[in-house]
Amino acid sequence: MAEELHVHKRFRVVASKLRAGSLDVVMLSPGDASALGVLPGERVQLICAHCGCGAALLVSRDVEPGTVVVSEGIYEKIKITGCESVHVVPLGVPSSLGFLQRRLRGEKLGPKEIKAIIADIVQGYYDDAGIAAFLSAQTMRGMDEEELEYLIRAMVETGTVVEFGEPVFDEHSIGGVPGNSKVALLAVPTVASTGLLIPKTSSRAITSPAGTADTMEVLARVAFGPDEIRDIAKKVRGVLAWGGSLNLAPADDIFVRVERKLGLDPPVQLVASILAKKLAMSVSTLVLDIPMGKGAKVETEAEAERLASMFLQQAGRLGIKLRIALTYGGEPIGFTVGPALEAREALETLMKGGGSPSLVTKACSIAGLLLEMGGVSGPGKGFDKACEILRSGKSYQKFREMLEAQEGDPDIKPEDIELGKYTYTLESTSEGTVTHVDNHVITMAARAAGAPQDKRAGIRLHVKVGYRVSKGDPLLTIYANSKTKLKEALQVLATMSPVAVEGMLIKVLP
Repeated sequence: MAEELHVHKRFRVVASKLRAGSLDVVMLSPGDASALGVLPGERVQLICAHCGCGAALLVSRDVEPGTVVVSEGIYEKIKITGCESVHVVPLGVPSSLGFLQRRLRGEKLGPKEIKAIIADIVQGYYDDAGIAAFLSAQTMRGMDEEELEYLIRAMVETGTVVEFGEPVFDEHSIGGVPGNSKVALLAVPTVASTGLLIPKTSSRAITSPAGTADTMEVLARVAFGPDEIRDIAKKVRGVLAWGGSLNLAPADDIFVRVERKLGLDPPVQLVASILAKKLAMSVSTLVLDIPMGKGAKVETEAEAERLASMFLQQAGRLGIKLRIALTYGGEPIGFTVGPALEAREALETLMKGGGSPSLVTKACSIAGLLLEMGGVSGPGKGFDKACEILRSGKSYQKFREMLEAQEGDPDIKPEDIELGKYTYTLESTSEGTVTHVDNHVITMAARAAGAPQDKRAGIRLHVKVGYRVSKGDPLLTIYANSKTKLKEALQVLATMSPVAVEGMLIKVLP
């Protein structure tokens, strides 16, 4: 490639918010594209200061000759080099393609081969077809312990590593249960109030109505650079931030985008995704929550234990001290689903020192395990210690400090948080006992209402399993910001029942 550079002119770089879905793209004039011999949709390589990155090509007459318009993702990579102009050349076959082909044949790869594939994926040298092939190989052939460790380390090494110079604690949930995003808003300040360092980074929602970053963003800023994260963590001991702005294990974000298109979710990639991002944040002590139950991502205890075993094996290889919490995920956590509603419930719980049993119990259980692992409490006494901290108001005080440090309003009240202006309350059509709240239907209805993109959209539950209701009692209320979105959510409820109410009389014979 280097020998060819002299025949290609340099192109002036112009930054743009240009996006094609989640892909990195560049745009050239028709004349420049023709001179390079590339067609729209093909991939090109931008080279500057011995660095290269790949992107899909778009062509437009609005682009001046000699100029390359680049998307945000590409511009961030170029900006680091300080280059104002780049060489643009057709992108040939990735150098790691031979390793990928061996992987597809079922051959075992070593650390150098796997890192080469991951590095090429991060640099944009593979299109979606190549990435899908890599993910499909994981789904069909799996990975042994060594290969999975190589994958995790490669994902870490091809991104940013944030170091703190002291032990780092964290908690993480594999998700899959609506209402789960607010748990961290209780657990993190509870742990931080004891002096343990817990700079938690979270993702935004992918298929759920809210991710922890979405919910925290209702109350404060969540996008920070590595230096900012370190400063905030040192100051208040706790952070609730979005990991997407930190370039942590960037291959994972690429994999997630392609997995969503293919409907793939290989277990090895789930393990790699979580542990790579924790390792990139220098986490040394971790509590991992695996919710299980009907409608959750993991439905049976046997399946949860198999997944837990994979996490424990890799944590041991990576030097992470890990405990797994298998938690009940058969119905939503707490009474709210959606960023603004969950932020309200979390704030109310922190201010009162208590709230929904499912929310408080789960948050204190997870925080308690970290307190035990950090030596703050004795074995088996972490739960009581965490509940005591929550009840005393120390969790709320620490959360206020976190809000202020993250440019939020520490004096915000639950009623200050705006909700969707269009609502509908579903009422019970019979008397009886609530026997099931369907995670899947609740998730579908909340997303149909606009969550998580519209943070004010979501669902407030009025009942949980075991509640007695009379005919006409409210079961749930939907919040949306448009009549159209509210109608879409109601269509979901019209075809599937979100709450099952059963009477004592099942059937009369004959």
